[in-house]
Amino acid sequence: MRARAAAETRRVRHGLRRPANWFQLVRFSIVGGSGYIINLAVYSLLVAVADLHYIPAAMLAFCVAVTNNFLLNRHWTFRATDGSAAFQAPRFLMVSLLALVFNLVVLELLVGVAGIPKIPGQAIAVLAATPLNFVGNKLWSFRFE
Repeated sequence: MRARAAAETRRVRHGLRRPANWFQLVRFSIVGGSGYIINLAVYSLLVAVADLHYIPAAMLAFCVAVTNNFLLNRHWTFRATDGSAAFQAPRFLMVSLLALVFNLVVLELLVGVAGIPKIPGQAIAVLAATPLNFVGNKLWSFRFE
């Protein structure tokens, strides 16, 4: 067990020394930023204009943003076009759904429990779910070395 942990530690250190991984993180952040803007724009329209409850609004905004993020991450961030989109898309969706569940829990705690306004609450909740989303997609959705 210790040998495996030591091997993983070496692997992480090696990965941190590779500039390509840092550039990939920057690209992921840019894509995430565009998804964040799309998510908040759709969410705001649904909550403020359509007067939709904040939880279904967050779920619909997620659907729009996740489509944008999958396409950009597949083609630009991870350059995973050698792999099958039919293989990658379900994995990406599963990771994104896990992040969405986390997002919805944080959103409910912020808005429903703490009384934070809906749009700032969603902005915070999306940011809170971002690390989970990155790690899941890097390590599972888009396989690479």
